[in-house]
Amino acid sequence: MSDKVYILIVEDDAEIKQFLQSSLLLNGYASICVSQLQHAMQQFAECKPLLTILDLNLPDGDGAQFISNIRSYSDLPIIVLSAKHSEQEKVRCFDLGADDYLSKPFGIQELLARIRVSLNRTSKMTLRDDVYQVGSLEIDMANQSVKLNDQPIHLTPIEFKLLFQLAQKPGKAFTHRQLLSAVWGIEYVDEIHYLRIHMGRLRARLEQNPATPKYILTEAGIGYRLAAN
Repeated sequence: MSDKVYILIVEDDAEIKQFLQSSLLLNGYASICVSQLQHAMQQFAECKPLLTILDLNLPDGDGAQFISNIRSYSDLPIIVLSAKHSEQEKVRCFDLGADDYLSKPFGIQELLARIRVSLNRTSKMTLRDDVYQVGSLEIDMANQSVKLNDQPIHLTPIEFKLLFQLAQKPGKAFTHRQLLSAVWGIEYVDEIHYLRIHMGRLRARLEQNPATPKYILTEAGIGYRLAAN
């Protein structure tokens, strides 16, 4: 497996496991499958896969516990693949630190696209990398500056904090609570109107047409994400 990307699949349905593993192999990804939460924790700790595809309904527990546990020490991508479709469940997983959420039944091409985005983000963007660029937008975290079409854009401190937070993981959805906590503090996690007002102002500065944004995208009922490169 040394010449291939190693993906951990945590799934207890035998047919889905086989389908995922064969589809990933055809697209150049090596993988290991486990069906229990305990084994998933052990496999991740021992082998450090570059990405995990995670089901939530596991025989020995809730897959969300895997997200919580892994996020205590690792930032590697986790894509939830679940039959649970509720907005509340998606928000819960994103709040715990999931990078993406795809509902079953799913299309393999969509899953592959999300894998590519997650791996691309991991390879190109860590917070130690000072500059992130998508399209004509350039965000310089070290110097706390933003350029659009090579022209400096003035942002308020709150607007820059919001953009900086999104730029930590381009393409990942951040929930309302995550953004409110990071920018205003934990006591403001229910003040969604604060977030909407400042996101509206930020979009007005960055987007050619704020009604159809290309940089700061809305995840309906969940939060916002910065477009991936």
